Amino acid sequence: MIRRRHLFAGLSLLSVGSAGATGPASTPLALPAPRGGRLLPLGGLELSTSAWGFGGLSALHLAPDLTLTAVSDRGRWWRAPLRLSAGRLAGLGEAAHGPLRDAAGAALGQSANADSESLARLPNGDWLVGFERWHRILRYRDLAGAAQAFEAPPGLEGAPRNGGLEALTVLADGRLLAVAEQLAGGDSESRAAWIGTFQGPRLAWRRSEYRPAPGLDPTDAAGLPDGGALVLERRFSLFGGFSARLAHLPAAALRGTAPLAGETWLELPPDAPAENWEGVATTQHQGRGLVALVSDDNQSPFQRTLLLLYAIA
Repeated sequence: MIRRRHLFAGLSLLSVGSAGATGPASTPLALPAPRGGRLLPLGGLELSTSAWGFGGLSALHLAPDLTLTAVSDRGRWWRAPLRLSAGRLAGLGEAAHGPLRDAAGAALGQSANADSESLARLPNGDWLVGFERWHRILRYRDLAGAAQAFEAPPGLEGAPRNGGLEALTVLADGRLLAVAEQLAGGDSESRAAWIGTFQGPRLAWRRSEYRPAPGLDPTDAAGLPDGGALVLERRFSLFGGFSARLAHLPAAALRGTAPLAGETWLELPPDAPAENWEGVATTQHQGRGLVALVSDDNQSPFQRTLLLLYAIA
C-alpha cells in the first residue's frame, strides 16, 4: 500500500462491518494488445466500490470457476463471480464481503493490525493472508471465520512498517513463494524473498531474493501451472505518478538458488492504464490460462479500481 499522505501530495502536484452482498457497477475498459505478445487482452472493467463502502483491494485470487476473491488494506475480504461473454470479460456478478477476523473471531477493524496485503489459497482450500505494519500471516479455513496463526518467513519482522509481505502465492508443486515489498535482499537493488516447503505439518522457509526492475517494488505474485510464477511490480513518484510491470519467473528459476529475476510480460502503461496495480491472479479455465490484475484505489477520489483480464498466448 502507498502511504496515503505521500499519494495525496503527489496527486495534488500532478493535478495543480458486517458481511453484505451487492451487485457492482462497472464500466468497460478497452485494452491494447501488449507489445510482448505473451498475453492476449480479454477486456477490462472500472469498478465502482461505493456500493461496498470500501476499496483498497490489495491482493487477488481467481478460481477455475471464475470466482474472484480479494482482500483490502482496510481489513476486509471481498468475493464476486467473474462473467465472460464469448470468451471476453463482460462484468461481475453479485459481490459478497465482510471483515477479516482475529483468532477470537473479532473483526480486525481498520487499525494498523488490519492492513492485509497478500493472499494465497492452499491446496486443501485454506486461505493465507499476509499483513503489513504488524508483519504476520494468518490462516483461514473460511475468510469470514476466525483466524489461526501461521509461520511467517524468518526475518520478515525486520521489514519497514509499510514494506512487508505484499506478494504471497502457492506454486504448482505446493511450495509457497513470498516476497517483501521493501525489505532488502542481498543488496539494495533486491528484495527479500522466501520459498516455503511443507514438511508434514511444519513449514520450512528458505531465504532467497528477488530483483525487480530498477525503481520498482513487488506488490503481488501468482503461481502458474507449469511451476513458474508471475510477479507484479509497481513504482510511484510525486511527478511521474504510477507505473508497473508484470514479470514472469520460469519454473527452473524457482527450483534453483540464484536470485530471482523475471522477464517483462506487461508494462503498465502503455499496455494498460497507469494505476496503483497491487493484485495479480492466475487460473486455468476451459483449457486456457487466464491472468487477472486489480488496482488499489487507496480509497482516494483521484484513483480507480480497475480489473483487467488476459489469456496466456
